[in-house]
Amino acid sequence: MADSKEVIVSVKDKIALITINAPKRLNALNRKIIKELHQCLYDLKYDANVRVVVITGAGEKAFVAGADIKEFASFSRKQGKELAQSGHDLLFNKIANYSKPVIAAVNGFALGGGLELAMACHMRVATTNAKLGQPEVSLGLIPGYGGTQRLTQLIGKGKAFEMILTGDMITAEEGLKLGLLNYVVAQEELLPKAFEIANKTIKNSPEALRKSIKAINGVFGNIGLQNEVELFGQCFGTSEFKEGTQAFLEKRKPNFD
Repeated sequence: MADSKEVIVSVKDKIALITINAPKRLNALNRKIIKELHQCLYDLKYDANVRVVVITGAGEKAFVAGADIKEFASFSRKQGKELAQSGHDLLFNKIANYSKPVIAAVNGFALGGGLELAMACHMRVATTNAKLGQPEVSLGLIPGYGGTQRLTQLIGKGKAFEMILTGDMITAEEGLKLGLLNYVVAQEELLPKAFEIANKTIKNSPEALRKSIKAINGVFGNIGLQNEVELFGQCFGTSEFKEGTQAFLEKRKPNFD
């Protein structure tokens, strides 16, 4: 399996650790990283030596601080919809429906696409300094990689409305209380805790794990995700999207008046 400088894979004792390795830009997701993660997960799916996957970000500041806004700031409505759809097809839905357990080890910021990546995983462990949020509305967007659906499934409609409509970040402890996170630990305990959970699943039947994931996911339909893709694309045709992304790139507050 070929590693790149931005996605590193290591396998030990039936656990694959995938590290997004772009700490200088807080591991922000772009199309290149999404494609590389897709390829890594494809390879690991057919690797008999791998029973569980752990995904984390390099450094202590961020798991994934969000999407790379510079990449899509000039996108049209059609391109915006294609961005969301391809993200779902290549990565986010692939993780959610992966045949092996996937654990997110969240170190630091998990915002926007970063939180959506963590929520696509089956379980989440975070460090005490983690900050979680869906700030897309400040860009004139909605969460586009499953955020409107998976956040609601995990924490309930009322709190999901609050997080998405205010764009506010929450702490790891708040995330734990809401059920967004499974565990919160000190930085040095993050990967050991994720591996501890992984080792518990390894003891169980691989086929039973696969069917459990499929059964749990069967409770939630795909209609909401497809509706999110459509609405996300529509946002790219608005003047508010242009103002929101430009303000972000210029490091100022947006003016939506």
